[in-house]
Formats: sequence, structure tokens, C-alpha cells
Amino acid sequence: MILRTLILRTLSRKLLLGRITQRVAAKLGAIAAIVLLGGLLSATLVRTAPGFDSDERELDPSLSAESLRAIHQSRAGEHNILGFYINYLRGVIHGDLGTSHALGQPVQTLLRERWPVTARVDGIGLFLAWLLALSLAFTTCFWRRPAFEIFGITLSGAFLCIPAAVLALLSVILEAPGYLAIALIVFPKIYRYSCNLLAKSYASPHITAARARGLGEVRILAWHVLPVAGPQMIALAGITVSVALGASIPVEALCGLPGIGQLAWQAALSRDLPLLVNLTVLVTLVTLLANSGADVMIHMLSPREEFS
Repeated sequence: MILRTLILRTLSRKLLLGRITQRVAAKLGAIAAIVLLGGLLSATLVRTAPGFDSDERELDPSLSAESLRAIHQSRAGEHNILGFYINYLRGVIHGDLGTSHALGQPVQTLLRERWPVTARVDGIGLFLAWLLALSLAFTTCFWRRPAFEIFGITLSGAFLCIPAAVLALLSVILEAPGYLAIALIVFPKIYRYSCNLLAKSYASPHITAARARGLGEVRILAWHVLPVAGPQMIALAGITVSVALGASIPVEALCGLPGIGQLAWQAALSRDLPLLVNLTVLVTLVTLLANSGADVMIHMLSPREEFS
């Protein structure tokens, strides 16, 4: 009987491990497919955009005919989108991400130099946004005072209506750090969702029953509210990473921060196809990894959930 139980447990663990392996493999395959498709779509949109063949260097009257011909030849391989993308993938396999037309430097060097700036600005901005949003949301739901609710709705609504570029300009005028603008851009999205989520959790029947039994508010929050609202907040955390990356473009461009966002702005203005494709692939990959990481954390917190 004991041997049979051990065999069944071993088979169950192997089956569960196989399901986890299949799920991870399917997830990685989906990420790879979406990244490749995102790069191809980016190349297609840039190539078919009006003015792709124009180059501001052609306006220089001091350039000779040979120089103008060299400028045209530098983009000759980009007219066939599919051929360009295949050559790009071949270069990626060999560790070559191409060369930026506008900056004249290898894309790999540009990304390596600039990603720490964006990581620092977005990381601090996300931390401040979550700290402010959760503090205000927990205060509103914990104390249940109309004044707190009105203040939170007014504050988040005001920052939600202000464009990201305006917040970036205000940070320049007030000489505030760029990560503060990122925090104010992301804050209203976190607050409104988390506040509604906490309010819904507090309105559940088991919360009313817990209060009727005399449980304290702190224990109700820790044992009855957070386990219900936690997984959805973790999913929201993955989404806010992509929101912060999108907000970093106007913030870094207007604040003069030498990060990935400023690089994307410069590449878009100069229609730098190799640089734009790499930036699209990078942003897509980071977004997918953030969302996948949130899914992994949710499954780790829900060990009884079956893997399908």
C-alpha cells in the first residue's frame, strides 16, 4: 500500500512537471513569435510611411554627387521589407544588430549605453507611482471616509487628463527629476484600478462575516482582502511596465535624458529603420517578459491551480 502511494505520488509529480514544461515551452514560443512579428510590423510601418526615402543630409549644398549617391545606396537594402528583415535576423543570430543611419554607431553600442538610464528612470518612477497609489487606495478603503475618496478621485483624475508631454515640460520648468513625471503619469492608472479592486474585495460577504466575528481591520486586510486582490494587482504591475516604457519617450526627449526613450524619438524623426526595428523588438520583449513574470508569480501564489 505504501509502495503504491509512493508510485502514484511520483507519477503525479512527473505529470505536473511535464505540464509545467509544456506550458513554459508554449509561453516562450508565443513570446518569440510575437517579438518576431512585432519587428516585422515595425519595419513595414516605417518603410511605408511618407517621406521614408528622404534624408535631411541631402539638403546640404556642400555634398557632392558621389556623397548623395552614397546616401541613397545606404538605404538601398531597405526597400524590400522582407529581404531587409531576413538579413536583420541573420545579423542578430551572429550578434550584429546593424548600424544606425542617423547616429552612425552600432545599434548594440547605443542600446548598451542608454538602457541603464531608462531602467533607472522607469524603475524609480514605477516605485513612486505604486507607493503613492497604494497608500492612497489603502487609506481610502481602510478608513472609508468620503473626504479621502473625493481627494483620490480628484487627484488621479487631474493627472489622468494631463498629457504625458505636458507633465514632462512641467518637470523641465520646475527642474524636477524625470522619474517624477513617470510616476505622475502611471499613478492614476494604478490608483483607479487598485481602489476599485479593494472596494470590491471589501464588499464581499466573507468580509462582512469577518467583521461580525470581531476581526480587526488589519487582519481582515492581510488575510481576507490581499489574497483576493493580490493576483490582479500583480497582473497590473506587469502592465504598468509597458505604460512606463511608453511614457519614457516624451519624458526623456523633453528632459534631455539619454535613454531608450530619447533614442526612439531620434530614430523616429530620422526614419532610422535599423534602430527603430531593434527598439520595437526590445520594447516588445520587455513588455512580454514583464507580463509573463507576473503570470509566473500569480501561479506561484496559487499552487493548487491546475496547469493546462
